[in-house]
Amino acid sequence: MGAECVYFNLKKTSRMVGQMYNRHMRNSGLKGTQYTLLRALSHSGRVAVSKFAERMDIDRTTLTRNLKLLEKEGLIRIESGQDRRVRFIELTDEGDAALKKAQPLWVKAQSEMLERIGPDRWKAMMQELEQISQAAKELT
Repeated sequence: MGAECVYFNLKKTSRMVGQMYNRHMRNSGLKGTQYTLLRALSHSGRVAVSKFAERMDIDRTTLTRNLKLLEKEGLIRIESGQDRRVRFIELTDEGDAALKKAQPLWVKAQSEMLERIGPDRWKAMMQELEQISQAAKELT
């Protein structure tokens, strides 16, 4: 079953890549997923959680769980808007410092993966992954 299962193979690949990035980033105190969220948030500025979830294409419940950990560590701030149902998030100074500390480690991990994969293969894979994502959205 494993060789034929789209879900299994994508999850396995994601796990393996995640482990490699986490090994590189161990000394930063951030995991790869945390770095990705902080980096995206640094480009977004203060943003509603629902809008950020939409931009990141992450289920809001999953995003909220990850954001709570970042908030607990003081890396982000979560505040209610005028409408109490709307929550806003933004990077703190501590989050910005953590992001800057992790950046060179992420760059090294990224460079090693791209070197191993090759730029042409990576570009083709990105196009394929986009098509797979689109197909999954259409079937949801």
